[in-house]
Amino acid sequence: MSVRVIPYGDAALLLELGSLDEVLGMLRALERTRPAGVVDLIPAARTIAILLDPHVLSPASARGWVERTGPEAAAAADEDVVELPVRYDGVDLAEVAELLGITPAEVVERHTASRWRVAFGGFVPGFAYLVTDHDGLRVPRRATPRTSVPAGSVGLAGEFSGVYPRSSPGGWQLIGRTDATLWDAAADPPALLRPGVVVRFTAVPS
Repeated sequence: MSVRVIPYGDAALLLELGSLDEVLGMLRALERTRPAGVVDLIPAARTIAILLDPHVLSPASARGWVERTGPEAAAAADEDVVELPVRYDGVDLAEVAELLGITPAEVVERHTASRWRVAFGGFVPGFAYLVTDHDGLRVPRRATPRTSVPAGSVGLAGEFSGVYPRSSPGGWQLIGRTDATLWDAAADPPALLRPGVVVRFTAVPS
């Protein structure tokens, strides 16, 4: 695995990696070995930003730590698993089924049988991009985004699944809805779904 380490201002580094799988493996290793002075690790689809307190850990020392660190596979015993109950009555469920050439019930079966993992967050606070180990639910974003998607809506777009933590515009294909609270600013941590967390969706009656 090749990691490109780039200075990111005076108090951060940006790691560029080749794939999302490499990001997740490197993130696990960095989380486990993070030294004092690492303020935050922020993953994205192909990068990890490392925010530093330069009075505790210099960028040069942080670079050395990164260069000594290799990616790690997930250990099942250490996984944080979140179960989300979903009413699979989304407005795009039938269209998703048609795109995939299967029935709506089979869409639900694939979604609940899949083991999803939070790859990274973004878009709005509490929104997590979830990935799984197959392409059986890969569908395009909607051609025209909606101006308002209800909070709790469960969607699909490309290789990702996700849940809207609050009402917002969005272009994902909506297949269901959950009542779970995805973001609570008063909680510690405020986001229910954090990078590395495993998510299991379960179907509940509409």
